[in-house]
Amino acid sequence: MSFPETRPRRLRTTPAMRRMVAEHRLHPADLVLPAFVREGIDEPVPIGSMPGVVQHSVASLRKAAAEAAEAGVSGIMLFGVPVDGKKDAVGSPGTDPDGILQAGLRAVRAEVGDALVVMSDLCLDEVTDHGHCGVLDERGRVDNDATLERYAEMAVVQAEAGAQVLGPSGMMDGQVGHVRRALDAAGHQDVALLAYTAKYASAFYGPFREAVNSSLRGDRKTYQQDAPNAREALRELELDLAEGADLVMVKPGLPYLDILRTVADASPVPVAAYQISGEYAMVEAAAERGWIDRERAIEETLTSFKRAGADLVLTYWATEYAQRLGAAGA
Repeated sequence: MSFPETRPRRLRTTPAMRRMVAEHRLHPADLVLPAFVREGIDEPVPIGSMPGVVQHSVASLRKAAAEAAEAGVSGIMLFGVPVDGKKDAVGSPGTDPDGILQAGLRAVRAEVGDALVVMSDLCLDEVTDHGHCGVLDERGRVDNDATLERYAEMAVVQAEAGAQVLGPSGMMDGQVGHVRRALDAAGHQDVALLAYTAKYASAFYGPFREAVNSSLRGDRKTYQQDAPNAREALRELELDLAEGADLVMVKPGLPYLDILRTVADASPVPVAAYQISGEYAMVEAAAERGWIDRERAIEETLTSFKRAGADLVLTYWATEYAQRLGAAGA
């Protein structure tokens, strides 16, 4: 028999060998923890479709932020969940200085200072009684330009509450530029914008809707991107960069790794991927049934984002995985 002289398997022989030649490595600083803070509760409330994830009270949010910082996680992205009775057609809790998101921002900054980059979701879906990401017109459609005015107001309130990075996530045309101008005019030139550049209308958002007590009626297909479209993501990237985006993001993660690679290859600014609620829930559900190895699946999915070009990964496993890396001496 003739045997090959070139044997790639030589570099796979031991764990130490595989670690030495690994092309991509995760570090705790690559990770951002999304977290939900809910108004009117004293104890965390479990989210049924996201085992291990909770709606935090302000007190438990502070503890979670401190734990993330200690583990070396780089940032925390906050989502506010007001009581249903406060939601209205224009999302008034979003611009209330004492609204739950703003309270959460102040609490986290007081707890961790600059040890974490404190980020906030800039959108109306959590605070409107119709659950859409914008203001509706008389025909029930999302009014792009009226929504921009609300985003500008929200941005200033969130910045004044301590947010260091804002994530305009509503996929309104012109949102990055409009928010940037509002922040600069209010003296918040140092607050950065993480543009949700490629955010697709996805089936994988389901558990998130439970997490924020969503009031959504209908769908978001008229403003979020369509799954078949790839070139469109580059158009959105070009626009967001021209409007002043400091970082850009692709969401969801796993179903759109090709988009992530395309955006990462073209972007001059850092690129984030969001491993969203449905991706998290699928791994947890399969692991609970013994169908997959949970820890290996977490590592494999997170590594896939780095391999596809992400500089940052938003994941509900951020603190857990950062602790695991720390224990392994990474």
